[in-house]
Formats: sequence, structure tokens, C-alpha cells
Amino acid sequence: MHHAFPVAGTLLLLASMALTAAPAQARPCCKKEKAHTEEILLAPWSGPYGGVPPFDQARVDVLKPALEAAMNATLAEVERIAVNPEAPTFENTIVAYERAGRTLGRVQAIWNVYSSNLSTPAFQELEQEMEPKMAAFQDRITQNAPLFRRMATVYDARENLGLNAEQQRLVWLQYTNFARTGARLDDASKKRLTEINQRLATLNTTFRQNVLADEEGGTLWLTDPADLAGLPDPVKDAAAQAGEEGGHKGQWAVMNTRSSVEPFLTYSTRRDLREKVWRTFVMRGDNGDAHDNNATITEILQLRLERAKLLGYSNHAAWQLELTMAKNPENTLKLMEAVWGPAVQRVHEEVADMQAIADKEGGNFKIEPWDYRFYAEKVRKEKYEVDENMVKPYLQLEQLREGMFWVAGELFGFQFTQVPESEVPVFHPDVRVWKVTSRTGDLVGLWFFDPYARQGKESGAWMTQYRSQERFDGEVPTIVSNNANFVKGKPGDPILVSWDDAATLFHEFGHALHGLSSNVTYPSVSGTAVPSDYVEFPSQILEHWLSTPEVLNKFARHYQTGEPMPQALVEKIRRSSTFNQGFYTVEYLASALVDMKLHLAATPTTDPRAFEKDTLQALGMPHEIVMRHRTPQFNHIFSSDEYSAGYYSYLWADTLTADAWEAFLQAPGGAYDKDLAKRLYDDVFSIGNTVDPLTAYRTFRGRDAGIDALMRVRGFPVPVTK
Repeated sequence: MHHAFPVAGTLLLLASMALTAAPAQARPCCKKEKAHTEEILLAPWSGPYGGVPPFDQARVDVLKPALEAAMNATLAEVERIAVNPEAPTFENTIVAYERAGRTLGRVQAIWNVYSSNLSTPAFQELEQEMEPKMAAFQDRITQNAPLFRRMATVYDARENLGLNAEQQRLVWLQYTNFARTGARLDDASKKRLTEINQRLATLNTTFRQNVLADEEGGTLWLTDPADLAGLPDPVKDAAAQAGEEGGHKGQWAVMNTRSSVEPFLTYSTRRDLREKVWRTFVMRGDNGDAHDNNATITEILQLRLERAKLLGYSNHAAWQLELTMAKNPENTLKLMEAVWGPAVQRVHEEVADMQAIADKEGGNFKIEPWDYRFYAEKVRKEKYEVDENMVKPYLQLEQLREGMFWVAGELFGFQFTQVPESEVPVFHPDVRVWKVTSRTGDLVGLWFFDPYARQGKESGAWMTQYRSQERFDGEVPTIVSNNANFVKGKPGDPILVSWDDAATLFHEFGHALHGLSSNVTYPSVSGTAVPSDYVEFPSQILEHWLSTPEVLNKFARHYQTGEPMPQALVEKIRRSSTFNQGFYTVEYLASALVDMKLHLAATPTTDPRAFEKDTLQALGMPHEIVMRHRTPQFNHIFSSDEYSAGYYSYLWADTLTADAWEAFLQAPGGAYDKDLAKRLYDDVFSIGNTVDPLTAYRTFRGRDAGIDALMRVRGFPVPVTK
């Protein structure tokens, strides 16, 4: 899940992508201290590494005045550009705008960490107040007519100004982003657009907070050891630790988050409790109570359609996809539907295998969604002689982190050195920081790592970019983070993770490497500031290095003996690589298809629950599976606009990933081929949005990516070309 904050125009107007960490208590303070703290948040970052975020100085009570002061400063900067009496030029308009908003970018980096990692009740109240104000602020900039006229003048003359390719791309992006967000509307339409955006900001915040409330309030507390039947010791230890941290010492907690729910569904032999845990998880945001999201979804969809039509598009999906690789919704549906049929057929085969085992064991029931992971593990063990319990002892979180560092070094020459706790402020004691340097020893940036679940933190895993790389006003190194929700076990014990979680770890680190690799001039085209259906390509391809023998031999070591994973087990993992692909593909695609169809509807649904049910029924959704993200908890598409009508992006990017990985498999040096790794860095990871993604991929691969490699890597039949 990519949570690098998107750039709106060229200001670092960071969209709040439901990230959330340990509650920080606001302290009462004197007026003098408060003013001083505000000044620290507004000031350029000080300290080493080009300056670091003052996380230790941030408090909820100073975020509002700091944010308001930063917005006012930005408006003043923008107005100076707009009223400049000199004729518009690239330097005094485009570059000047690129330079604007730095104070705001710094404050919003702090703000978004609170939104994602420090979401206390006090902050949530402030978030409800400020998100609409930030939306209106953004509209004041994009609707600034004199500013847009200056941009248009430079845009019209861009091919005759002696600009290089990156500068021409920057001009095009600035102009296009303004045009697409209402700069050409009449005054009445601009006013209505601002009203819509403000209301959507409120609704997005409400949606995100409702999901978080259901996650935090949905913990299952177990008091009887018999309730732990089937759970491996590390899972039981993690549940006990979570119980103690939640104030219930002597009890076991199954938290209502994916990282806690999925191990329980995989191992628990208590079918009644599996069902209870599953129902609580899939009903987040859909319980008909104060945190129910269905009415919120209805209004979001209505407003998104109205906004799209106001901007000249037939629907929200058409507006969202215009600048993506896919270009339009029809292309996404063509890809998704091509994969859907084979994936559903594979699910039926997987269910038949599971049902046979359940029947043989005397189970008088049909496989239900809360049985899928449990019986899938039994099938995996029977078919491939491997299950998660055999693999997890070799997958230690900290060893995997070292493995990721090693891969980054082998591919791109990056070196990671942990910095002393006193050198860089962090927002929670769990967070650690590494300095990243190049082969020549030059500073690349900083990497923050926040791996553990806790109260107030959204479930899942993500990457965030606190500062973009740039060099037009001097070299500025990037600062990125990876955040996850691994459950701590006993103090001092290693954290053991599943194969799927290990792949997710590498995936999010791929996003971080994308940010760290950035080698461009201007921040708004830096790092991960690319279309959503391309941004997942660098992250997804990095997953493939997890399974390489080099990584497994060096870093997949038994947590007790230190012995490397046996080759026989490595081979079993390799042979089982396409196992359960029906399940993974269908649960994902169901969410992606519902997302797209919600945003293509000519008339927005007034009953999201029924729309979801009817859409899945029409698709032929197997009843043994639910969407990976059901509509009322689908933060990707309803906590902001970023991935709305865009959840297809993971599949689109995976077509590139599968095709690119085959290039490595065919290269003389295999997965670590130096020449191909250099091309991957030069043509994909380092160029940001300075080149159209389609052109960038063609440069790397020498051609477009087809669907064949995607089908092969998932073990589905390759379509026959007529």
C-alpha cells in the first residue's frame, strides 16, 4: 500500500492517507512556549542530513496555528507570483511556483504523521476541523486566475524556450494539474467546486476515523487457554503481549487488524472463533451504528460524480484515470476481466481441494470464508509438504530487514547505517532511523522504520515520503519511511512473520527504494510522484528478490539454531509459488472491480451494501471469499481521492512487474544481473515523473508489457492469441 503523500500541483499539499501511532498526550503550556513550538514547526528543518523533521517538538495543540500560518505564508508566496509585473517566464512562474509552499510542506509532513500514527481523539477532532480548510486553501491556489494565465503563457511557449525534457515535463504537469482541478471554470462553478472539495475532505476524514474506531473497538479478548487451540507459540505469545499492552494481563487479544486476524484464521482449530473473528473484521464500518460508513460512502460518490461533471468528465473514473498509464476505465476493465475468469476457475479448484480434506476429517459443513485460510494451509501441506509453521521460524523481521538492505546494495549500491537515537528525532520509541549512502559514500537520504502495531495506528503497511529529493536550489536528500503492524511477542523474542508478510515487507521497501533512488531536479516530479498504476511497479518487482536463493541462504535463518533455511524447504516454497493464487487474485480483483464500477455508475448508488452484493453476484464471486477490502472499510478509495477508481493499479503494475522479472530471469546474471539492475535504476527507479511512464517502461524493456508473463507468474492459462 503506497502512502507516499501525493503532490498537488507542485506544492507539497500532502493528502491524509489514513496512516495512524502511539498516542502523544497534548501538554498545557504557557503562551511563550506555545509560540516557540509553532516557530519550530514552521522553520526550515535543522540538524544533520540536510535537516530532519522536529517530531519531538510537535504537539496537537500547536498543529493548528502552525498549519494556518503555513497556509497563509503559501498564499502570500503564490500571490507574489501571480501579480509579478514582469512577463511570465519559466523561472519567474514555473520555478517560482515550484519553490513556493516549502513551509507548508514541512508542517504537513508532521500533520500527516499524526493522521496516520498519532491519531488521538484530540487530533481527530482537529482533523475534522482542518481538512476542509486545507481543501479550500488548495482551491484558492488552483483557482487563482492571474497565476493560471501566467502558467498558460509559459505552457503555450514551452517548446520554444530552450527547456530540457524535465523542465518541459514540469511545465506540462503544472498547467495540466491546474486545468484538471478547475482553473478554467467560471466563478460560480469554482465556488461550487470548493464547496464539494471541502465536504469531501470532511467525509474522507469521517470515513477513515470510523474504520479506525471499529478496528480499535473490535478486539476479541480470550480468557480460556482452550480458545488458543491450534495457534503456534509465537502467535499465542503475540496475543498475550497484545493483551498485556491493552491492559488485560493474563488474557489474549485478537486485535481487529489484518496482522492479528490473518494468523488466527490460518491456525485456529476453533471454527466458532474463526467465524467470530472473521465477521468482526469484515464488518468494520458496516454495523449500523455511529461508525457505519454507508451513508458517508453514498455522499462521497454523489459529490465525486458532480465534481467530475463540473470539470467536464462523464464520471469520476474518467477524471481520475486521464493521466495514468491506463488512460481510461475501459482499459482497466479489459485487463481485470481477462484475469477474473481464470482466477475464479482456480478458486473453484482450490475449494474442491479444501472441501475434500474437510470431508475426510469428518467435517459436516461446506467451506466458508472463515475456513479458507485454515484449510488452504492443510492443502499446502498435503500438496507441497510445506506450511507456514515450517517457514515462519526462518523469517525473522530483523533478518528480513537486513536482507532488504543487502538487496538494495546488490542492485543499486545503497548502504544502510543506523543512526544514534539522539541524532534524529522520532515520533515514537518504536521508530528507528538509518542513513542511506551511495556506492561513493554520498548521502542518499534517511529511512525511518516503524514496524509494530499499537493503539491509534491504522492496520496494514505503507511507505511515506517526508521530504522529496531535489536539487534546483541545492542538493536536498529525501526522507522516507516504512510503516507496518507486526505484533510484538515476548520482550526480547524475535518477531516471526509469514511468507505473505515478508513479501509485503519487501513490497513497501520497494516504494522506499523508489523514493531513495530519485535523481531529478524538481521536487514535484521526484521519487514516487508518478501515476498510481505505475508507482506500484517498483514496489511489486522488489517482492521477487525475497525468494531468490541468495536472500534465503543469507537471511532466512532459524530463530533458534541460526541455521539457514534447508534447500529442500526452499525448493518446496519455489514449487508452491502459484499455490492459492486463485484466492489472492479474486479477493483483490473483487475489490478493484467494485471500486471501478462504483465510480462508473451513471447514478451513484444510495445503498453501497446492496451495490457491493449485486456487483459481486453478477461477477460470479465465489461465496467462499470476500473482497480484500469491503466497501465500508475501503480506505484506499474513500479516505482520500488518491486510489479512488484506482485500486486496479496493483494489477496493472503487476503486468509490468511480471514482464520485467522475466527479463531478470533471462539475463546472464539472473536476478542480480548488474547491467539490467543499472537499467532498472536508470530507467525506472531514479527518474521520478520526468518521463511518461509508458515511455520509461519501453526504454527499460525495449517494448510494451503484455499479459502473458502475468498469467504465467500466477499459474493461470496464457490466453491464445488469434
